[in-house]
Amino acid sequence: MALQVGDKAPEVLGINQDGNEIRLTDFAGKKLVLYFYPKDNTPGCTAQACSLRDEYAVLRGKGYEVLGVSVDSTASHRKFIEKYDLPFNLISDSDKTLSEQFGTWGEKKLYGKPYMGMLRTTFLIDENGIIEKVFTPKEVNTKEHGKQVAGPPAP
Repeated sequence: MALQVGDKAPEVLGINQDGNEIRLTDFAGKKLVLYFYPKDNTPGCTAQACSLRDEYAVLRGKGYEVLGVSVDSTASHRKFIEKYDLPFNLISDSDKTLSEQFGTWGEKKLYGKPYMGMLRTTFLIDENGIIEKVFTPKEVNTKEHGKQVAGPPAP
């Protein structure tokens, strides 16, 4: 069952590109953009990561940290971060523990054939670790996702 608005996010989020454990408490007092994506260095995932990179200063100004999650290895994440100058951590969820907790590992279709994979989903988590918004796979616009998450500019 996917986590939903109002649910508490899990404490242990996973291992980042440098092999360090990332915990929800690392973001105490901050809001978190936790986005799940299928694969490093693919067109849609690269567009999404770069869109979040391009809006990173705006997101930080609104109190958010950004954290990406895929099943790629820590080495793949390091290369992806370096190649696209991403200013945020990426979690390696190779055992799918976090994806399964959040309900983002599920059935997809490619050319009409079902297979299991990462469902592109973004969770906005408040300062207390509570999910305040979910962007479902149908709602995520990879090229404009940074703007989707940041919302309208502050007045």
